[in-house]
Amino acid sequence: MFDLITGTDDRPLRKQSFASKVVAIVVHVVVIVLVIVLPLLQATNQLPALPTMMAFVVAPAPPPPPPPPPPPPAAAVPRGAVKPVPTAGQFAAPIAAPSAIEPERLIARDESIAGALGGVEGGVPGGVTGGVVGGILSSAPPPPPPPPPPAPAPRAPVRIGGQITAPALLHRVEPVYPEIAQFAQLSGMVILEAVVGTDGCVESVKILRSRHLLLDKASEEALLQWRYSPLVLNGIPTPFVLTVTFNFSVKK
Repeated sequence: MFDLITGTDDRPLRKQSFASKVVAIVVHVVVIVLVIVLPLLQATNQLPALPTMMAFVVAPAPPPPPPPPPPPPAAAVPRGAVKPVPTAGQFAAPIAAPSAIEPERLIARDESIAGALGGVEGGVPGGVTGGVVGGILSSAPPPPPPPPPPAPAPRAPVRIGGQITAPALLHRVEPVYPEIAQFAQLSGMVILEAVVGTDGCVESVKILRSRHLLLDKASEEALLQWRYSPLVLNGIPTPFVLTVTFNFSVKK
């Protein structure tokens, strides 16, 4: 392109010489040696270390125990000795032949009937002739009487109010106004809570609103003397709780 601009046809770089070829070959050889040959030599010179083989040694199993010794030989029975004969029960058949044959004893019909019905002297009623081995067990004792039924659990007191009304008051005692309280002109209202038992008697009293110690004590003593008719719910006498109010006022 520069030749066309300048108008010259001289191209010094296009001329090839022997020296340039040699230089190019040497350069290629050096590059190949540096890039390929040297890495291969380094890779082949450094061989990986092989791990040594590891062997696991297992201890041998213990030898089996020796066999037990053989049983001792049976003692030899001397010639002429009699071998012991095992004893049999009383109901076993005899082994030796009897010396004489005795006639069989027959039980009379009257004796069997007597043994079955009335028994014999020294026996028990209903026994059998000849008795029973081990005897007859006595009759079982009579069973113990059944335990008494458990007592019903006491019912909790119910509070008077709503559909439950207080039973009739049979005996009422008014509190005594103490003279000291009258002289001190102590007046006011005392509210108490009474627990009435199943018999209608007041069992305990609790003060809900106090006015003075003298008035409170007079109210308790009076309320403990009250008597009510028993409260019966579903046919069962039931205790109940009610509130009572006493009003103390000084008369002028």
